[in-house]
Amino acid sequence: MEPKGETRVAAELPVRVWGMDADGKPFFQNATASNLSNEGALLSRIQHPLKAGEILGVQYGDKKARFEIKWIKGSALPKGFEAGVRILPSQKIPWDEVTREGKNNPELTRRSDKRRFLRHRVQFPIVISFADAQRAHMQCSATDIGGRGCYVETLVPLAVDTVVNITFWIDSDKFLTKGRVRTSDPAVGMGIEFTALEEQIQKRLQEYLDNIDQGFAKAATQGSRP
Repeated sequence: MEPKGETRVAAELPVRVWGMDADGKPFFQNATASNLSNEGALLSRIQHPLKAGEILGVQYGDKKARFEIKWIKGSALPKGFEAGVRILPSQKIPWDEVTREGKNNPELTRRSDKRRFLRHRVQFPIVISFADAQRAHMQCSATDIGGRGCYVETLVPLAVDTVVNITFWIDSDKFLTKGRVRTSDPAVGMGIEFTALEEQIQKRLQEYLDNIDQGFAKAATQGSRP
């Protein structure tokens, strides 16, 4: 439950999360932080069972902090979980700049009017290119993608704030948008924000990804029947 008067920002950030799962085993994974405030966030796309009251480490960009799990529940995706977390005393929130800017932007704090673009953990082919035509294109797959951005796993991620061009396909239609690297995890990957994708294309991409995930969920359910 949110403290009275606490302002939440409707942004979605790629983060790294680590700790001990409900079985006492250590884990380390990519996730998405949303419903942000100066006190906590909603973590989604968690792939490990967790317990309320346990402590998690969360990293956004180069900033890290420790959080307490306040609640945990299963998500709509197979083997997925969502967790509400609150920052521990003496810790500094990693996304303080995002929340400061968001509180001055009514479009981000008006949650009832803001469509939420869920990230989908699927293999989605994209091409990363650059304004400098001499640089080689990167043909790769986003492993976590939504209407506003994606995460690309790579051993050699680009530097934070690198501006890129992203090309992707929905069925036979080709789309091109600009992007900016927001997080860069050495030997792991990078989070890219789509900075020039028109809203109708965002929605079309999101619907396409929703259908892919629903197809996976249906196949998994049918495959589990005797």
